[in-house]
Amino acid sequence: MSPSRYELSDVQWEKIKDFLPGRKEHVGRTAADNRLFVNGVLWVLRSGARWHDLPERYGKYKSVHKRFVRWANSGVWERVFHELVRDKKNQYLMLDSTIVRLTSKRPRAAKKGLRQGFGAFPRRSDDQDSSAHQ
Repeated sequence: MSPSRYELSDVQWEKIKDFLPGRKEHVGRTAADNRLFVNGVLWVLRSGARWHDLPERYGKYKSVHKRFVRWANSGVWERVFHELVRDKKNQYLMLDSTIVRLTSKRPRAAKKGLRQGFGAFPRRSDDQDSSAHQ
């Protein structure tokens, strides 16, 4: 079965599967559906839809969203991203303005004193000041 336009191909899945929690060799609960979960997250992020519009084939939207946030808070997504960008020949990683969407609520977050970032990915302070790396 070929993946939908929002899902990972077999090659893409092979690149990231070993960086995800819930593998059999790890302590704790084994995740039987990591690929389905990641595909569900990609469906929401790439389509621009709201979580409650997630197709049922990916699971209950509240469960998928909760797991997405849990992985974000524990640094899973950041580790996967850093591993992918290490590969200089990568053709499976691409970020552009059609994938990264901001909502009209963003300016209000700054006024309320919330940390800037994208969704569950808050910016670290060292990312905000480019002179800190020089």
